[in-house]
Amino acid sequence: MSSKTAEEMRWHFGRKDDKVLRHPADGEAWKKFDERYQEFAADPRSVRLGLASDGFNPYRLMSSNYSTWPGVLIPYNLPPWLCMKPSSLILSLIVPGKYSPGIDIDVYLQPLIHELKLIWDGVDAFDAYSGKYFKMRAALHSTINDFPAYAMLSGWITRGYKACPSCAHSTHSYYFGGKICYLGHRKWLPLDHPYRSQAHLFNGTQEHDVAPVPTSGEDILKEQERINYVYGKSKKPSNKKRERKKGGISINEFDDDHGEKDSNNVLWKKKSTFFDLEYWEYNLLRHNLDVMHIEKNVCENLLGTLLDMDNARDEKSAREALEKLNIKSYLWIDTSRNNYMPPASYNMSIEEKERFLRVL
Repeated sequence: MSSKTAEEMRWHFGRKDDKVLRHPADGEAWKKFDERYQEFAADPRSVRLGLASDGFNPYRLMSSNYSTWPGVLIPYNLPPWLCMKPSSLILSLIVPGKYSPGIDIDVYLQPLIHELKLIWDGVDAFDAYSGKYFKMRAALHSTINDFPAYAMLSGWITRGYKACPSCAHSTHSYYFGGKICYLGHRKWLPLDHPYRSQAHLFNGTQEHDVAPVPTSGEDILKEQERINYVYGKSKKPSNKKRERKKGGISINEFDDDHGEKDSNNVLWKKKSTFFDLEYWEYNLLRHNLDVMHIEKNVCENLLGTLLDMDNARDEKSAREALEKLNIKSYLWIDTSRNNYMPPASYNMSIEEKERFLRVL
């Protein structure tokens, strides 16, 4: 109903492609969607939406057992300096409760999915910019969430040896130093990249594999059709640790939050409700990861290890595992002695830690 907003909703249309990724409209997923649904893409007023969801405690008390899950829609038609402003966000649903809804969140998403189906077919709307009525259509482009919420919305198991949604069954992981490590990142580099052959800088092996082909929506849908999940089938959280094979052998783990069993071929918990949208299986990019969470966690773990804090990842088991790979771990820089010393044998004073930070 605002002529200015209606004009800005056309911002994504007819822009020159300068091969720079600065907005979802510059991405391959957006362009492939336009090629498949040309009638939808021909109207610049057709709306592309993103769905962001995450849990938070509204009372700001970590000891309080309460988890609220909002679902916020983001209109991607707007330019990047407007689409993320609070005035542009659409609060579509709120899931309150004592506990997280888990993968049962699909039950709460049903009203939203119903409305997305209706608006995909088109609803009558008024365009204040042109002064005419038209059939407005909208499609869900993708979701934005952190890794645990990724499992809730998509149904993929984001824990264990096959945690990577992109690599799926080709995930390169093994048990190392008391934790599951994910390697093989060099396979995404060009075939002639020098890092592929520099084994001594990485895990002691050369990389000759190529990047795995992402699983298509059709294949995912076929795998999810084999899942028989009953919504509402919940149980109390268990503190029992899952058994893992040691010795570097990769096995499939299944998060047993809902009593499901492991499967060597199907690593899904449920059939995602988003596949009720007729275009969802053809989306190249269905789920996005929230980079803020990843950057925060990586930064905290890195600084915590360097400064020997409570969240440090420098443990005895990790050092022993590195020694088996002939990798020496030196984390502290002793500037006064001009050498490197591990924290296990050298306790730094506050002044020395401050000097160390200045060196970094």
